[in-house]
Amino acid sequence: MASEAVILPVGGPHGEREVRISNPQRILWPEPGISKLDLANYVVAVGEAFVAANGDRPVSLQRFPEGIDGEQFFSKNPPKGAPEFVRSVMVIYPSARSHPQLVIDEPAAAVWAVQMNTVVFHPWASRAENSNNPDELRIDLDPQPGTDFDDAVPVALELKSVLAEAGLTAYVKTSGNRGLHIFAPIEPVHEFLEVRHAVIAAARELERRMPGKVTTAWWKEERGQRIFVDFNQANRDRTMAGAYSPRALAHAPVSCPLQWDELETANPRNYTIATVPARLKKAADPWADMHANPGSIADLLSWWDRDVAAGLGELPFPPDYPKMPGEPPRVQPSRARKPDAPGKAGAKLS
Repeated sequence: MASEAVILPVGGPHGEREVRISNPQRILWPEPGISKLDLANYVVAVGEAFVAANGDRPVSLQRFPEGIDGEQFFSKNPPKGAPEFVRSVMVIYPSARSHPQLVIDEPAAAVWAVQMNTVVFHPWASRAENSNNPDELRIDLDPQPGTDFDDAVPVALELKSVLAEAGLTAYVKTSGNRGLHIFAPIEPVHEFLEVRHAVIAAARELERRMPGKVTTAWWKEERGQRIFVDFNQANRDRTMAGAYSPRALAHAPVSCPLQWDELETANPRNYTIATVPARLKKAADPWADMHANPGSIADLLSWWDRDVAAGLGELPFPPDYPKMPGEPPRVQPSRARKPDAPGKAGAKLS
């Protein structure tokens, strides 16, 4: 039976707003017993830091009407019935089509998204008013089978050094699962493809320095027990869970910003909906000053040009992307046609 709706007061830059939460006792995370109202209260508690990290950006909503164990879907167009204080912005997708996406400008907008059964928030790397040019360079360190969070930590520290050599200041957060997300603020003067090339250049340099621990191999069969640097997260309309966003995992983790000196002793399971509000009360948001001094990707783009001249070109794009200039074949290496195989293309036939 549905529980009676609750009116939640939410403070923000425009004063207090009242957001209606229907079915507030619906359990979203069965294991810790976290309800829809609990999630709304979490967003209120971290609201200022949440909006600083994810606000003023096109955002996709990952929605779970029946809790994290039920059906889910991504909502890119703003849900119907949005209140007047929730705006949207037109963005261009890889297909060249344009669509509106939600923009969060204040905590009340994020709480309303929770009312619409949003669990995970996926903000773009660009601002709403300049959605074609990212102001964040983002790198996803993804542990492969046989590796874990602890294996990603030294890789993240080395990546911090790589970016520093390229003139960028790196910030780190847990992914909410086993990985790490590294962000660097950049001047919004380059389109997504150029930022992707900058990410690939940094990833290749990292791979050269840690070849036994790092891979840029797109195909899983080639990665081995290494940390995959997911360069395709830098593409247009590719997003990762935002800072302070919950994740749809059993223990209700949060993608949590960290200070660099916390990283080596961090346990990602400790950052949850239940613990992160107290963490923010105790210490300042580690990402509070992120965009104070954006850097340039010029050095990384020069590394890209150097690598291209050395024969290292474009890497594969996601399968739903249109074919891109210079892209290698999107064929899993073990399934690729061998030119000398009998009866295959390129084979000599009698």
